[in-house]
Amino acid sequence: MLLTIDIEAKTIGNKELFHNLRFSIERGQKVGIIGRNGVGKTTLFQMLAGKDTDYTGSIALKRGAAIVSTAQEHHAVGQETVLNYVLNNLPEYRALKTVIDTYPDQMGDDLQKIERYSTALERFSALDYFRIEEAILQSLETYQITPAMAQAPLGRLSGGQKRFVELVRIEHAHADIALIDEPTNHMDYVAKAAFIEWLKSVPQTVLVITHDRDVLQCVDSIIELKDGAARSFTGNYEAYLRQNTSATAAQMHDYEVAQQTLANLHQKIMWARARKPSWHGTADQRNPFVVMERRLQKEYDEIKRANEKPSFWIDRESAEGLHKKVGDSYQKFKAKNIRLHNVQADKYASELLRIEELSLGYDGRSLFEKLSFRLQHGERLRLVGRNGAGKTTLVNAIVATSNGIRAITILHGTVECGTKLRLSIYEQELGLERLQLTLAESIEHIYRDLDVPASEETVKRVMSDYLFDPYEDFRLTLAQLSGGQKARLQIIKMLAANPNLLILDEPTNHLDLPSIEELENALANYKGAVLYITHDSYFAKHVGGEQLVLGQ
Repeated sequence: MLLTIDIEAKTIGNKELFHNLRFSIERGQKVGIIGRNGVGKTTLFQMLAGKDTDYTGSIALKRGAAIVSTAQEHHAVGQETVLNYVLNNLPEYRALKTVIDTYPDQMGDDLQKIERYSTALERFSALDYFRIEEAILQSLETYQITPAMAQAPLGRLSGGQKRFVELVRIEHAHADIALIDEPTNHMDYVAKAAFIEWLKSVPQTVLVITHDRDVLQCVDSIIELKDGAARSFTGNYEAYLRQNTSATAAQMHDYEVAQQTLANLHQKIMWARARKPSWHGTADQRNPFVVMERRLQKEYDEIKRANEKPSFWIDRESAEGLHKKVGDSYQKFKAKNIRLHNVQADKYASELLRIEELSLGYDGRSLFEKLSFRLQHGERLRLVGRNGAGKTTLVNAIVATSNGIRAITILHGTVECGTKLRLSIYEQELGLERLQLTLAESIEHIYRDLDVPASEETVKRVMSDYLFDPYEDFRLTLAQLSGGQKARLQIIKMLAANPNLLILDEPTNHLDLPSIEELENALANYKGAVLYITHDSYFAKHVGGEQLVLGQ
């Protein structure tokens, strides 16, 4: 076994994150790590990488094995060039390169140094480091980081580009275990295909946190973090869905049996308690009804402790195929999901958006030319193209026009918005100016901007509908929110104005599987138009519509 995890307990503040979390990893495995937002996936990676040691239990790595993980922050290395950052983080590279570069001028007849130099050359060659710079530059270009960008400081790159640099660093590290956190967020379809091909072909063990179903379809096992523990499933995403349905149905049956047992014990306890006064003895400990009540109460407490309600979730298609009795149980016990509001737009057909012979670009240089399409109520249109093809620029031009502003990126053609257009957009990032607001303040601002009163009670109800804790999360600043929590806040903002045209820019980034499915369900019932950008083939299949490719 390459890696064995046995965590008795891990807490953050007053919250117990893990309890008796156990699983093991074999050499060469490709493992998807999934779980609801906030269950501790990133924390688990910090523990596996040795960056978080504040837990009870053990993490045992096979002797001599190495783990490499994607970094989240780059403040300390912002001035390093991209290429040097990758090179300097390769195992042994810098030490071997120093020997190879400096020893020829100083070793003379020193046999020790000659031997060290010879060993370094052999090791450098075995690791294929003589052509590593060329290989790194080629990998970076797969993610649209040009050689010029590779020679520039890392700090100049966007957040998404830095994620790509991390992937390239991981790909060339050749460690025994690679820990990769949400790799396909911000990727276009070409980069995503390249990553999936690498994942399938690399001989090393890879653990990847992801809810990208295209990636999960390419792993050979899935570990789900739920209720503080780990559940292991053999096979890819489709295999996980089948096994999860069976396991969840069995869990529900066991939980129902336990609840019925508790109900029966409660009745017996009440019966014994009611009869205690009828005993005419003097010693309480000899009262048979007291003895019975204590025995029954002890049994009741033990069963209740051992049968806390699990989090039940079964995917939409599998849930539809359940037998009626099991299906009824699932509807009764299933885990709470986000509850979307204002998804019903106007039902009459009218043109909301018209694009005619449009060319967009900067400084006279076009990203695309002569683009034309129309959107009416009920229609769906998916924008497809590489990063930089102009998808987001087109979205920004539409939003600007809807606000009565002519976008400076319009070089030729027109963007016309219908007179009854009510547009809302799902954006990938929150504005920097809002990050110091509390979650409650941000929700208040969303409704205040729409001239809709939002009392504290209203704010807490909205928070609860979107899986925020109305009390614990009330004072959290937006800067403290996880990626998934920020995504849910964006959905609140998007739907608050009851729009008849939704523009979705990579909406599944950071959402967990149940939340993605809930969004898909809501869009299936939505009567307005949807213009969306996604590289999630499952999401595109569910939302449907025509496809428009930019940059061909």
